[in-house]
Formats: sequence, C-alpha cells, structure tokens
Amino acid sequence: MASEDVLAKAAEWADEGYRVALATVVQTWGSSPRPAGSQLAIRHDALFVGSVSGGCVEGKVVEAGLEVMNGGSPRVLEFGVSNEDAWEVGLACGGWVKIYVEALQ
Repeated sequence: MASEDVLAKAAEWADEGYRVALATVVQTWGSSPRPAGSQLAIRHDALFVGSVSGGCVEGKVVEAGLEVMNGGSPRVLEFGVSNEDAWEVGLACGGWVKIYVEALQ
C-alpha cells in the first residue's frame, strides 16, 4: 500500500472517531525490507494498514502504536540484525531500520 493510501486510511479512521497512530520509517541501513518513508497506520483496536518492514517487525510497531495512543510519548524504534528484538521478531535480513511512532490527534 502506498504511503498516500496509508495516510488516507489514517485520516478516514480519525474522521470516523477512532484513535490512530502512525509509524514511519525514518532511516535505514543495509538490507532493509522497506525504504525510508514507508508507513503503517494503526487503529486503537490494533487493526493496521501499510508496512514498515515487510512483516517482520510490524507486531512490535503495532504494540508501540497502541501504547502511544494510550498516553505514551512518541518514540523511535530501532531494529537491526544485532538487536535482540530483531531476531525475536524476524529481522535477520542484515539491515537496520529506525521507525518513528506517533499518535494522530
């Protein structure tokens, strides 16, 4: 799904009264599954659209989005081949990705 489609869905959800978070790939290095600018929109019931990693870290990003929507601060998540969480969630592609997660108001 293209970033503009993810943003359109996030706006649609917000207009319908859902709480929404947005995750954006802000930096990559090496063999990263998705390029910088890739986005994932998360609804407060854990429904999501888009992709920030081709599936390997989406679960952790959705968890962070839910926390941010529930009063947490925006945050930057980092996953890479040397990161223990990366192996746990399956990012073993040899790359590194930095993802910014924020709640939309």
